[in-house]
Amino acid sequence: MTQKPPAKPIVTRFAPSPTGYLHVGNARTALFSYLYAKANGGVCKLRVEDTDKARSTDDAIDKIFEGLGWLMGADVWPRDETVFQSKNVTRHAAVAQEMLDSGNAYKCFATPEELDKMRNAARTEGRSPRYDGRWRDRAPGPEQGNAPFVVRLKAEQDGVTVINDHVQGRVEFRNDVLDDLVLLRSDGTPTYMLAVVVDDHDMGVTHVIRGDDHLINAGRQNQIYKALGWDAPEYAHLPLIHGPDGAKLSKRHGAVAVADFRDMGILSDAMFNYLVRLGWSSGDEEIISRKDAARSFDLDRVNKAAARFDYAKLESVNRHYLKAADDKMLLAEMTYLVGKLGLDPGSFGDGANADAGLKSLRAHEQRFLSLVPVLKERSPTVLEMIKDAAFAFVDRPIPIEPKALKLLNDDNRSLLGRLHEALGDALSNDAAWTTEAIEAQIRSFAEAEDLGFGKVAQPLRASVAGRMQSPGLFDVLYCLGRAESLARLADQAKSD
Repeated sequence: MTQKPPAKPIVTRFAPSPTGYLHVGNARTALFSYLYAKANGGVCKLRVEDTDKARSTDDAIDKIFEGLGWLMGADVWPRDETVFQSKNVTRHAAVAQEMLDSGNAYKCFATPEELDKMRNAARTEGRSPRYDGRWRDRAPGPEQGNAPFVVRLKAEQDGVTVINDHVQGRVEFRNDVLDDLVLLRSDGTPTYMLAVVVDDHDMGVTHVIRGDDHLINAGRQNQIYKALGWDAPEYAHLPLIHGPDGAKLSKRHGAVAVADFRDMGILSDAMFNYLVRLGWSSGDEEIISRKDAARSFDLDRVNKAAARFDYAKLESVNRHYLKAADDKMLLAEMTYLVGKLGLDPGSFGDGANADAGLKSLRAHEQRFLSLVPVLKERSPTVLEMIKDAAFAFVDRPIPIEPKALKLLNDDNRSLLGRLHEALGDALSNDAAWTTEAIEAQIRSFAEAEDLGFGKVAQPLRASVAGRMQSPGLFDVLYCLGRAESLARLADQAKSD
């Protein structure tokens, strides 16, 4: 009995073009490509398609690695193991020459003026603009001499090219509408179509996972594979991501670049989770870990319909990960955002001084670390955590918001003076300064003054936080510490 040869190991790739930011659609493609390979014991490779030198920049390449490193982890695609397409142009040109030698490609000497005339005629007649094949079976004559030319694929003209897509199903393209596409430009540089086929083949790619805007390219590229006698990869073309209104996701919907979401205070685990579940079904559970996704991901459960990006749902997922996150990691993320965005949370909107914000955060690191467990329970993002922690950034005497300042009338300042004395006497050392003890003493004080708790809590919050809203009052006092809390209270208190 003849044994079947072992199946080829699965190799996928993610191939961004560094002509702009890393869009969330591209990021999801990266995740799906990576997870499909991992779930099947394969590998996913990274290729930067940087052959468009006019638009590809080092800054854009850096941003791709920065975004992927944040989302995926820096060890997933090390830079020194990345394929840069621009380094393969000699190989691309050699393959084009092989196709010329085999008769599967030809030199086209059509001038730009001839091509424009061709296109205009097609539009006038209501046809799709396409090359008319005038050099397909024509040998150049003496008049061509050193005239510039492009190399075109001698595409099949009859029948259909079939793509059995893992997401879209069976897709047929009539060969008579797939024209003789350009493989090499007149300057000898490869086009996208040729470069992608050669690089995917040389990298051993078995499965190409990408957006469905590339579906027509699969039909064209398969003709190149056939002309070269190479096995074409399997395809999975993912539906695009739409905004909440059903239109293609764009900047008008809000953040669309991966880096923007970190700057909004979204955690990488939350973004990873949300993007994996955006168009891929895994039961009713919205939360899925990186490990579980890498174990269970498949292409059969990718939806054919376009997914809608829901910012509110992303925040909901982020809340889950915030609550479970390590406190020191969150403090580091707060520090990153204060520096990256130039924040001075302690300014309360009265200007910005990022250096002051970072200086305060680092000077009072323990204060912030004790505050993180409180903040992460109530905030949807790290950015909101920073805003909630504004009271901890400021030095005495702290600024007081206008609305909060209205609470600090003479009567309330006298009340705060008595409260300052009561707290200082009852909780006479740092060991006694606990949230439970603080709450007990303030409630006891309110009862002794024959006041509702709110009548004491509101001016107290204004005096120590400078705002009408803050995290829990007892948590605020505990995180500030005994000395700082009593000093802030004394700044606003009035002796009777």
